[in-house]
Amino acid sequence: MRDAVWEGGPVQATTSEYGVLDGDGRDFTLDRMPVADDLADLVERHWLVRWDVPGGRQGSVTLLPHPCVNLVLDRGQLLIAGVGRERFTYPLTGRGQVYGVKFRPGGFRPWLGEPVDRLTDQYRPLAALWGPAAEDLRAELAAVTALPDLAAVAERHLRAHRPPPDPAVAEVGRIVHALLYDRSVRSVGDLTGWTGRSTRSLQRLFQRYVGVSPKWVLQRYRLHEAAARLAEGTDRTWTDVAVELGYFDQSHFIRDFSRAVGMTPAAYATACRHHRAPVST
Repeated sequence: MRDAVWEGGPVQATTSEYGVLDGDGRDFTLDRMPVADDLADLVERHWLVRWDVPGGRQGSVTLLPHPCVNLVLDRGQLLIAGVGRERFTYPLTGRGQVYGVKFRPGGFRPWLGEPVDRLTDQYRPLAALWGPAAEDLRAELAAVTALPDLAAVAERHLRAHRPPPDPAVAEVGRIVHALLYDRSVRSVGDLTGWTGRSTRSLQRLFQRYVGVSPKWVLQRYRLHEAAARLAEGTDRTWTDVAVELGYFDQSHFIRDFSRAVGMTPAAYATACRHHRAPVST
């Protein structure tokens, strides 16, 4: 738990560190860095993927995305990446890196000024939102390579463009934190009592602020954890794992996992155990 103050209480984690589906990650490194406290109500963290793949070979990194908007510097382009609903494979050749700012679920809505679901599965140039100031940020980011330096540049520009406070962001954050950590939450209906919102109201809130439904967020976080457990190795039965992750039966868990990851849980576990890239490009 960070010490920064969020409206309504301390800042709580709203995303995990799960989501990378490539077994041993031999072709890349992923570094993460906390955001400064004064931006932590809207931004989760900075991240940097680096790779150096020997000539004549192509690597890849496959992700099961979080319910977050990211600001990404990739091959000289500065883009706003909306929530991606499907797994995503990025090819790695030669030497390179991609830097990103991961906003909290709901945290990009005040900057965007419109429903976040309009960004879902989409990319936009930051210039479409910030105008010429986006080019200043892009040029400054392109001039540095280390994660602390990239973070310092990005945070200075984020502060300069910080939007007015929006209390709904903190509300969304508390709900997402429950979806991430509270095992008693097995469906969106389990949220209605303590949030004071109906299921339909929660769906509208998430459409506007997160870009995907609360049901999608709950399922994605459970599948992130399932993939991490399988990669680490577990002696539990699929039924035990399914129940622990909030599924009512094994068949629904296997169906959801296979659709999201592209392999059955058993096949994924085997690929990880033998240090093969478990997801095909």
